[in-house]
Amino acid sequence: MRKPLAGVRVLDVGTRIAAPFCAGLLGEQGAEVIKIEQPGAGDPLRTLGPYAKPGQNEGEGEGSDHPYSLFWAVEGRGRKSVTLDLRQPRGQELFRQLASHTDVLCENFRPGTLERWNIHPGALPRRLVTVRISGYGQDGPKSLLPGLDRNGVAYGGLLHLTGEPDRSPVRPGVTVADYLTGVFAAQAATALLYDRDIGGSGEGGVIDAYLYGSVLRIMEWTHAAYHNLGLVRNRVGNRVDHSAPINNYPSRDGRWVCITAATQANFARLCTAMDRPELIEDPKFATANARVANGGEINQIVSDWTALLDAADIEARCVAHDVPAATAYDAADIANDPHVIARGDLVAIDDPVVGPLRQQAPYPRFDGQPPPVPTGAPRVGQHTDEVLTELCNLKPDELASLRADGII
Repeated sequence: MRKPLAGVRVLDVGTRIAAPFCAGLLGEQGAEVIKIEQPGAGDPLRTLGPYAKPGQNEGEGEGSDHPYSLFWAVEGRGRKSVTLDLRQPRGQELFRQLASHTDVLCENFRPGTLERWNIHPGALPRRLVTVRISGYGQDGPKSLLPGLDRNGVAYGGLLHLTGEPDRSPVRPGVTVADYLTGVFAAQAATALLYDRDIGGSGEGGVIDAYLYGSVLRIMEWTHAAYHNLGLVRNRVGNRVDHSAPINNYPSRDGRWVCITAATQANFARLCTAMDRPELIEDPKFATANARVANGGEINQIVSDWTALLDAADIEARCVAHDVPAATAYDAADIANDPHVIARGDLVAIDDPVVGPLRQQAPYPRFDGQPPPVPTGAPRVGQHTDEVLTELCNLKPDELASLRADGII
């Protein structure tokens, strides 16, 4: 099994999603990830529901009295947990020792926090790659404001575009800004590692990744059109304002099927699938521009057709005519889909609390290999003694003293 980042060590000192997700992606590509958590309850993500079934969550972790979070079981996987109070000088000293054995540091505290704790990039080895994730960036008028995922989605412009035009904006179904920022930051971290080790600089660097920035980067032509045309893009619902027919169409059995047939070839195939070949030459739909101009009418024609069929039949007819189509899947659909099963897109991870727990597999994969199976999300402080003994040369009596003082 290929592990391109084998030999790379990552310190995950973030909380909730963005920075830990960045570290987790590096871990799924072979890096060793050590998560630093506050003694006691640990990462607040451990407290978010939904929770494992009663009876499966006994003894969740050191100092914990809350039920076991399935959110944590997914995003806490593939790493070791070390408790360390970074607010205390001795904890900061130990952190700097750990950093001297580390390649990448991932954090998402408010800007200035690491500086107050004297564990900022200037106080750490120059070879370290530091990923700093925040709501609004490390500088600028808004840099010190609190910022969470929803703020990034709103400030980056995506919330304004999501939903129906005559209704209030709708948040995406998952924490898009957190995850996007983690992905962008992981890519940048590997670039700096390459520059350090292969490019010959010998130094790491600081990555300034911020939640609204990742959202802003995926906004397609939005800002070019504003600059060049004065066009302010607005919500259009499930349609696309420059292509048709594209929509989520209703089925007879209460499902929704996404059909994308805006190109000339796909439109002709869809017309054939619907037994409506006359639409291909109809002046209102014969060209891409004509279909956009008459988007409401052509989307309604497709919708009237799909409403007479079950989702499976719609998909089957589209597939038979090479038209891109997919039913809007829920978790049960995905878990039982033959293609997902054949590809191994869900894996059973041996969680230390729940036991075998099926969840998303690492992504992407290398060379057609099956995705690796990460280790289960650790208990709070599960690896404290192991890591501090190995990397900081602490003896049992020193560990006991640190624990008594609440530093670990």
